[in-house]
Parts: sequence; structure tokens; C-alpha cells
Amino acid sequence: MNQQELGKAIHFIRPKAEFALCEMEILWHDEQQTKPSQEEIEAGWVAYQAAQVAEAETKATQKAALLDRLGITEDEAKLLLS
Repeated sequence: MNQQELGKAIHFIRPKAEFALCEMEILWHDEQQTKPSQEEIEAGWVAYQAAQVAEAETKATQKAALLDRLGITEDEAKLLLS
């Protein structure tokens, strides 16, 4: 996990947490939430990735349903929007 992924994982499991990252070191400033353990962060990263996949699948399904309702193809939609 790189520093960007670490930040995303922490935000996913501790929304609105106050912290900083300095070369992969977590500097915890939040007095309302506890600093997550390494295990929580790793599980949070897996959960974050799963949520991203689920969101992408939902968007693709919604897009396909809309195109179907409109009776147009994706290429036709692109032409209309360009």
C-alpha cells in the first residue's frame, strides 16, 4: 500500500478523521476517533476497493438502463453529447 492508498483507507474507516501522513507514518491528531490499527487499515483498504468496484458496477448498470430507456446506443449518446 502506498501513501495515497493509506490515506484513502483511513478516510474510509475513520470518516472526517484528523491526521497527517509523513512518509507512511500516521500522525494522529483526532481526539474524537481512535487511531486505527494496521489490521483495521488493511481491512479498510480491502473494503474501500470493494466499494469502488460496487460503485462502478452500479453506475454502469444505471447507464445501460438509461440508454435502453432512451433507445440509443452508447456511441449515439456520445454523438449527442459532443
